[in-house]
Amino acid sequence: MDIIAQNNHSNKPLSNKIINFVKLYRIGSILRECNAYKMRGIAVVEIFIVLISAIFQHKSIYQLLKEKHSGIKFEKDTVYRFMNSPHINWRKFTLLLGKEIIEKSIEPLTDEKRINVLIFDDSMFERNRSKCVELLAKVYDHAHDKYIKGFRMLTMLWSDGNTNIPLNFCLLSTNNKKCLLNSASDKIDHRTNGWKQRQLAITEAPSVLLQMLRDAKEAGIRAKHVLFDTWFCSPKSLINIKNLGFYAIAMTKKDEKNCFVYHGKKQSVLSIYRTEKKRPGKSRYLLSVKAYARKDDEEIPVRLVYVRNRNKRKEYLILVTTDMSLSEEDIIRLYGKRWNIEVFFKMCKSFLNLSKECRSISYDGITAHVAIVFSRYSLLAVENRNNIDQRTLGELFYIMVDELEDIRYMEALQMIMNLFVDQLKGLALFDEKRLDVILDKFLSDLPNMWNMCLKRCS
Repeated sequence: MDIIAQNNHSNKPLSNKIINFVKLYRIGSILRECNAYKMRGIAVVEIFIVLISAIFQHKSIYQLLKEKHSGIKFEKDTVYRFMNSPHINWRKFTLLLGKEIIEKSIEPLTDEKRINVLIFDDSMFERNRSKCVELLAKVYDHAHDKYIKGFRMLTMLWSDGNTNIPLNFCLLSTNNKKCLLNSASDKIDHRTNGWKQRQLAITEAPSVLLQMLRDAKEAGIRAKHVLFDTWFCSPKSLINIKNLGFYAIAMTKKDEKNCFVYHGKKQSVLSIYRTEKKRPGKSRYLLSVKAYARKDDEEIPVRLVYVRNRNKRKEYLILVTTDMSLSEEDIIRLYGKRWNIEVFFKMCKSFLNLSKECRSISYDGITAHVAIVFSRYSLLAVENRNNIDQRTLGELFYIMVDELEDIRYMEALQMIMNLFVDQLKGLALFDEKRLDVILDKFLSDLPNMWNMCLKRCS
């Protein structure tokens, strides 16, 4: 393929990386499976490569097409028709690409005992200066406490703790006529994927989340635990997720309306906390109880864990899970992986031009753009994993190097201390006794908390 400009020597490594990415994960076949194909002319995979590579060359699609020496064999209308096609299932494309990456590059490097998770969250996709965008709505931004024009981008992210791969998304609008600024185009065939996607966009977020979980289960994604924030945590949602075959780990709201069945009667999470005895000392969690989530005639067991807020020691957070086999420490550790999706959103918006690059007014065009940005992130995630995991260098390292682990804070500090001692020994300037004196002096000057933790680790 010569569709990426290679006249500049610095572009050759980039061209090779992208083309290898496309070939390794069968992106051409996945595009055809998602209804993206042409009977004649330019292959859609060539258009896809140009779209995914534009950001890495710091140029827009228009600039790349305008350059005479770029080697691109098609015009801008070809790109626009490809992006605005209502026949292509971009949500399915993102899911199948993510599955291919996980199975070929991530799972072979991960122990079977490790718990992989699916993380859900939404982020604002702003179009404040737009007026004619399909399904444009006024949506409430909780982060800034105001309404904006745009969409809520509900995203499903797969994570093993080290590598994060986007699997699915939906740009949510609203079915409230007061907040809906533009309706869907009446020119779209109701049999196409574009029409189905528009109907999903005006569906309530909890129902869309359950649909994404069904798609992931049908595709064979290996992950059993689902992480999400307080916006989705309710007894009904916990029961629905359990019925799909997944375990939920979520943060639940601290209010009197949020109730679970405890000791045979319905109680709020706050009243449970007030009546039970707390754990003494400075443990990570204050209270752990078994309760039941009930909706109508259905009931499932859950565990409520009241965790100290590390930012405000006098306050606490409430975690809930439907996996009763997990310990309190595992629940806290697994829920900590939910932060990965916040980093993912920051990366996509600040570096991959999620909100700025696409000016399309078609809902199909915006959906295609989000899928392209997620593919760019997946490319970077794979490259990052190959750089930090030494087992990707060959079979010898695969056998000899241990799996990447979730390193705790004090373990990392202890590793630094061991490195410090090894460096001093290598200098051969001190004898053993002198080295012990220096190390004891250094440890005595550390804060008491670090001293105690280091002694406990050793």
